[in-house]
Amino acid sequence: MLTRRTLIARGLAGAAAAALPAPLTAAPTLPDWTLGLTDILENIAPQTLTRLHGRAPDDLAGTLYRNGPARFRRGSSTSGHWFDGDGLVRAWRIAGQEARLAARFVDTPKRRIEEQLGAIVQPGFGTASGPGAVVANPDDANAANTHVIAAGDKLLALWEAGSAFALDPETLATQGPVTFRPDLKHMPFLAHPRIEPSGRIWNVGPGGKYAYIWRLSADGSFEAGQLVELPMASYMHDFTATERHLVIVCQPWVAASSRLPFSQSMAWQPERGTRVLVLDKSDLTKRREFELPPLFFFHLGDAWEEADGTIRFDGCFHKDPTFALQGAPGLIEGRQDKVERPELTLVSLHPDGRAALVPAGITAEFPRVAPDIAGLPRRHTVFVGGFGGDRPFARTVGVWDWEAGRADSFDFGARQLVEEFVPTGHYLVGTTLNLAAQATELHIFDVRRMADGPVASWRSGVALPVSFHGSWVNV
Repeated sequence: MLTRRTLIARGLAGAAAAALPAPLTAAPTLPDWTLGLTDILENIAPQTLTRLHGRAPDDLAGTLYRNGPARFRRGSSTSGHWFDGDGLVRAWRIAGQEARLAARFVDTPKRRIEEQLGAIVQPGFGTASGPGAVVANPDDANAANTHVIAAGDKLLALWEAGSAFALDPETLATQGPVTFRPDLKHMPFLAHPRIEPSGRIWNVGPGGKYAYIWRLSADGSFEAGQLVELPMASYMHDFTATERHLVIVCQPWVAASSRLPFSQSMAWQPERGTRVLVLDKSDLTKRREFELPPLFFFHLGDAWEEADGTIRFDGCFHKDPTFALQGAPGLIEGRQDKVERPELTLVSLHPDGRAALVPAGITAEFPRVAPDIAGLPRRHTVFVGGFGGDRPFARTVGVWDWEAGRADSFDFGARQLVEEFVPTGHYLVGTTLNLAAQATELHIFDVRRMADGPVASWRSGVALPVSFHGSWVNV
């Protein structure tokens, strides 16, 4: 039987990482897109944005919360991976025709230790321990930098190998790591929970060959949990769910040793293929497994179930983990390695045990679905894309129609770095980093007319690093 201590140890091992690279030099040839990995030194005080054009819809008011790494360098030391910067939660508030921004770092033990030492010392996804590191449990390495969701009267800043950190939704002040039950302290809690339209939250805490399945109420309180065995001890960043099932995709990047850095402890074993575990939400002992070809991924879209029992979901699939191993670490050094881009793909799991992949034919990332239809049948996927050229980030945002086989999208151009866009009702809300203006901008789209461009846009007075994920919360 896997113990909590073993899960914690494995979660901590998953947070270990690579040796520190040489610090960035003052070379004048750094490409302009490195503004997307700039260091923010202080919290961002509330500021009113400048409206660039258009009008906000009358029926849209609330806050776009976003999270992402925003401090990569201290003194002469540098993070070894894009995923390891300190988490900065941003609140983009829209009320009437006014938009405002405030941002605050999550006050983690990792950040406090490194602030005191003036150096990057805590281990992470791709950064090794340095002199003075203190790692008594996984949350000492927790950057709380990947996602942020609302749960009751608080926000949860999420990582993938430790606890959620609770924040005040108004001030963004950190309230501390969340312990859902005393014996589950410091347990892994993935950065991509699946939230039902009712608000119930499902999540996975991976630990080698096993995972803990979390079930929380809409207010974020613990309802139930259970340990399940996985098809293999694969790296896990995301999972998905239908109305009745959890779908856990185990890719063949598997734990092979306890060697450090973390990337060297994992082995790409394509001969094992990809295994998909389907669990019944009402009884987690009821399970089915499906086989897919070898693939690597970070992000999946919500799944749904057809009338005949077929389960479908989409994902953005790489051929292998080269981006995780080389591409993302290179960004910190101002280097863009030539790695293949993820392709938007539809997966079908049939009742007779067959599984099939249907590529959309476009490179894409950050697949999203409106929260009111999470787990329910659908035909559209929100994505960002337009990868390529001399910049490593997206330049377009769009909506893919699986029935029509085409996208309705908008191209911001080569001088904008496009972040994930979040659907809410008939609208998408998201941010871009304008390299020409050296400022981060906020945009609203009508999903029914994407090619027409944003219906309203605002510009902040600061250039924020490219963030990962976020949530829209209505007023």
